[in-house]
Amino acid sequence: MDLDAYVSARHDAWRRLEDLVGRRRLSGAESDELLRLYTEVSTDLSTLRSVNPDPELVRYLSGLLSRARIHTAGSRTGSWSALGRFLAVTFPAALYRMRWWWIGVLVVNVAFAFGVGWYAHANPEVYTSQLTPGQIDAYVNTDFENYYSEYPHGEFATLVWTNNAWVAAQAIAFGVLGAPVIYVLFMNMVNVGVAGALMATYDRLDLFFGLILPHGLLELTAIFVAGGVGLRLFWSWIEPGPMTRLQSFAREGRTAIAVALGLVLVLLVSGLIEGFVTPSGLPTWARISIGVMAELAFFAYVFVLGRRAVLAGETGDIASPERGDYAPVAA
Repeated sequence: MDLDAYVSARHDAWRRLEDLVGRRRLSGAESDELLRLYTEVSTDLSTLRSVNPDPELVRYLSGLLSRARIHTAGSRTGSWSALGRFLAVTFPAALYRMRWWWIGVLVVNVAFAFGVGWYAHANPEVYTSQLTPGQIDAYVNTDFENYYSEYPHGEFATLVWTNNAWVAAQAIAFGVLGAPVIYVLFMNMVNVGVAGALMATYDRLDLFFGLILPHGLLELTAIFVAGGVGLRLFWSWIEPGPMTRLQSFAREGRTAIAVALGLVLVLLVSGLIEGFVTPSGLPTWARISIGVMAELAFFAYVFVLGRRAVLAGETGDIASPERGDYAPVAA
């Protein structure tokens, strides 16, 4: 094949495609032309590679096709519309679809924490074997309360936000194996239960709930959501249903990533409450009311926006064109 003659014959089409790719907006006719030229230039590239693979020309056409592909698909990633869709559709749909997993985790863990608290209250050796009388006195009378005002509000909010986001990320990531998720939740609930028992033993239960509930309602709910999603991820390859194990795990893995990203924002809210509301001078009833309102807002978000999105066919997975293709599987 005469390369110079071929380039001369196809040059105008390549320049036209380059011109269309460089425009921000296209009319309907121009969009159709771009798709047609994309197909033609793809054929040109294939022909050149098989007959006369000139490196510079192949590099030029490959780059041009890549730009055309991005322009055709649309640049959604990082746009405000993509963020809005994620917050209004993808994230709440994922939470709603997995609701029974994380609600189940929530119920079991809250019951477990109260069980640990009751047992530790009835058997003080649970904490007296680990702490000296002086340490117990310091924790009950000063340390527990001072923890929330030890650092500047903004610094403390950032600290608890990053720590809780890390715990949530662990609970989701460990879902690959299953058992580590249970361990993460177990250790958190043991700590909460024992702390509650210790404060109850010394008649400081009002202080305990007054400082825990404002931020803890939303914070712990987010951790339970992470745990439920992690366990669902584990179950996806144990019981994949009509999909292959890889397909099932990939689907739940994509949804788990969406939930993890959304929980970062939820935990940011709980971190702001813990940093600015919990240690504030507001009356206890006012601080707890803020925590309750934040928790109710989260449940409304899930069961209003999430339910609406699921009824519209959303699953919390990424858009279908971005998932890739599956090979047919025999029934």
